[in-house]
Amino acid sequence: MNISEKQYQTYWDRGWLVVEGVYEPKEVDEIAELAVTVAEKESAEATSSYQLDSSPDGTTQAPRKIESPFLKEHRFQDFVTAPHLTTILTRLLGEKPLLRSDQIFLKPPQFGSAKPYHQDNYYFQCHPDNHVITAWIALDDVAVENGCLRYIDGSHIGPILPHFPIPGQESYNLVPSPEQIDLNKESLATVHKGGVVFHHSKTLHTSHRNESTRWRRGYATHWITAKVTCKDNSLDQALFHHPEFKKRVRK
Repeated sequence: MNISEKQYQTYWDRGWLVVEGVYEPKEVDEIAELAVTVAEKESAEATSSYQLDSSPDGTTQAPRKIESPFLKEHRFQDFVTAPHLTTILTRLLGEKPLLRSDQIFLKPPQFGSAKPYHQDNYYFQCHPDNHVITAWIALDDVAVENGCLRYIDGSHIGPILPHFPIPGQESYNLVPSPEQIDLNKESLATVHKGGVVFHHSKTLHTSHRNESTRWRRGYATHWITAKVTCKDNSLDQALFHHPEFKKRVRK
C-alpha cells in the first residue's frame, strides 16, 4: 500500500495526514486485545509511580499507556514493522524509516484524560525535523466523542516552541503559551479502525477525554531516518538498534 501524490502534498502542507485502511480490522482487533491484556498485567504489577487515569467520579483507575510495547510482545513487533506501514513512511520521509520509540495510549469508555497541545520534537530534540514523524495507528474507530487527535494546520512550518508546565496539573504535561496556538486552524483527525494518522514532529496536536461508551486505543510509533541526530543520547536506546527490528526490516 502507498499514498497518492495528493496525500503526500497534504501531509507537507498541513503537517498531518489520515490514511484509512492501512491495517485489516481483524489484525487490529488482536493487537487491541493484546494491549489491554499487557496493560492490565502492568497495572497489577505497578509501583506507585505508574501513570494511571481516574474515572469521572474518581472511584476507579486504569493505565494511561504502555511504554515500549515493541519490547514486550513479538506480535507488536510484527504489527509496527508491517510493509503496509513502512512503505507509506518511506514515501513521506524519502528514506528508509527507523523506529525510534513506541507507545500505546489507552482510553477506556468514559475514561482517559486529555493530552494538551504540544509538539513531539520539543521532547525528542531530533534533527533534521523533517525526518522525524509519528504514525498513530487507530486500534478503534476514532471520532470526536471518544477523543480523536486534533491538529493545528501548518504548525510544522514554524519553530519548536517553548513548552511550560500547566499550573496545578500534571508536571509531565508541558505546553506552549496559549497565544502561540491558533485554534482557528484546528482540524479533527477522525479515523476508522486500521487507519493511520501521520504527523510531522513539529505539528501541534492534542486529544480530549473519551466521553463516549466506546474504547479509544491508539498505537503511536515514532520514526526517524539515518540522517537524524539528537541533542542527547536518546538514540542510543532507540528501537531500531534492537535485533528484532533489524530482523524484520532486513530486506
